[in-house]
Amino acid sequence: MSTSSSVLVTGGAGYIGSHTVIELLNSNQNVVIIDNLYNSSFEAVRRIETITGKKVTFYKVDILDKKALLQVFNQHPEISSVIHFAGLKAVGESTKIPLDYYHNNITGTITLLQAMKEVGIKNIVFSSSATVYGDPPVIPIPETSPIGSTNPYGRTKQFIESIIRDLCTANPDWNAALLRYFNPAGAHPSGILGENPLGVPNNLMPFLSQVAIGKREYLSVFGQDYPTRDGTAIRDYIHVVDLAKGHLAALKKLDDQPGCVEYNLGTGQGSTVLEMVQAFSKAVGRDLPYKIMDRRPGDVTNLTANPTKANTELDWKAEIDLDTTCASLWNWQSKNPNGLEDCPGDAPPELVIKYI
Repeated sequence: MSTSSSVLVTGGAGYIGSHTVIELLNSNQNVVIIDNLYNSSFEAVRRIETITGKKVTFYKVDILDKKALLQVFNQHPEISSVIHFAGLKAVGESTKIPLDYYHNNITGTITLLQAMKEVGIKNIVFSSSATVYGDPPVIPIPETSPIGSTNPYGRTKQFIESIIRDLCTANPDWNAALLRYFNPAGAHPSGILGENPLGVPNNLMPFLSQVAIGKREYLSVFGQDYPTRDGTAIRDYIHVVDLAKGHLAALKKLDDQPGCVEYNLGTGQGSTVLEMVQAFSKAVGRDLPYKIMDRRPGDVTNLTANPTKANTELDWKAEIDLDTTCASLWNWQSKNPNGLEDCPGDAPPELVIKYI
């Protein structure tokens, strides 16, 4: 991709999106961010600028708002590709409000794709998830594993993958990389930017870091009756910076016009919940309290990646180890005990585009 062109990043003020924007800017890519700031903060954009020393182009836009999307595309005709993060993303929450997830994630993506088609943008990197694999028959999981998520969140990702694949089949000049993340963790090494969940965290590591900082009394460990080393579920935890770099590698791959391709982004090493508690306790310097609870609906025993395809075809590999991941998370949380809550969260009015 030419350095004179730009990448549109939807959800670019979120956890993974903001770290990906940093890597794009550090590699001299031009970036335009859109985000509705539903579960993120404009302060993340300011901190991206602090870390990179570069000005960021940002608009507060909802991906369900096609007119607003088209205005951004028309204002920035240099946009040649899209990295699509925007979406609701909690497994547990999705089982309680499935219609919200289907509407926001699927309808929002269709609206984005329609807008892209109208302006002639035909390259997309999609933020998918390992949850599309459901309860996989083979561990570590290859991309050829059967698809069949066990929860509404994962099904939205699964359906969107199918929509994008059908679009690429019908239009051979379209190219897409479907990136199936395993479990993102950690924070930027500067300690300036990290995961900033609003309300009660839905994922293990941000919840555990709030226990460490004193905001939560203890960690709830959901289930200790899984057929694993210690009875708790196994996940593949990948540092968010490694994950961000995977998006740059996928974006570069689209230059080869591969059609629609999918890649696992993970380390290939699985850790149990209790092993993660131990690793993070080591980073903090004290044992962190937890209680064993019943399993959550939709959770599966083991999601560990086989990342061989991404290692080979994208020339990408996760490089940051678990101890460094935990240390970076504690560095962020200890420097920002309230995350970004103490900072103004909304965008300036002149950056808001809304037609809905």
